[in-house]
Amino acid sequence: MNRLTRITAILIQLQSKKIVTAKEIAERFEISLRTVYRDIKTLQDAGIPIGSENGVGYFIVNGYSLPPIMITEEEANALIISEKLILNQGDTSLIKDFNSLLLKIKSTLKNFEKENISKLENRIEPSTKIDKNKSNWLSKIQKSITNANVIQIDYLSIYKEESTKRNIEPLAIYFTENAWVLVAFCRLRNEEREFRLDRILNLTITSETFEYQQSFTLKQYLEKFTEV
Repeated sequence: MNRLTRITAILIQLQSKKIVTAKEIAERFEISLRTVYRDIKTLQDAGIPIGSENGVGYFIVNGYSLPPIMITEEEANALIISEKLILNQGDTSLIKDFNSLLLKIKSTLKNFEKENISKLENRIEPSTKIDKNKSNWLSKIQKSITNANVIQIDYLSIYKEESTKRNIEPLAIYFTENAWVLVAFCRLRNEEREFRLDRILNLTITSETFEYQQSFTLKQYLEKFTEV
């Protein structure tokens, strides 16, 4: 992430809450506190009215905000439910992408809407069970499906503890039994196979493309296994 992108993201983060600490910013962007102070000063020099309280944190002075969006109470509640479900689904790349989106949405809300969301955040939990073996490939796989890129993976077998390197053509993904599953054409086995994302040890998007299968649908694929 370059500095301009980070500074813009910091502004969005500041607008998503009443008070944001330097430590929160540093941890999110994996930067030092000194860098946080420098970025905040850059925003202030650009005319953004950022206030601060010693020992508390930074805040956007009342009166300044990004253009607001209209959001109902029910829609705000749906956001929180979505956030909790995604936090429990087991893919860190999706969590990162969703949190970035959620911050952008929160940054445009009015103060009372932010307060209502805060009231619910610690009172909704779809499951206390979180799989320790989270994957980190969902975002890359989504891009590979839409762009029809061949991906190379090191895959750990479910039945024996050894990995194989495979070139596969990603077709679809679905969530089941606390894990994301990739449906792909495996060039090593020369057939469609399923791969659990939490068993992919390494994944590389290659520059090679394959012919996108317009007729393929996940619904039809799954129906093959439910037919009597």
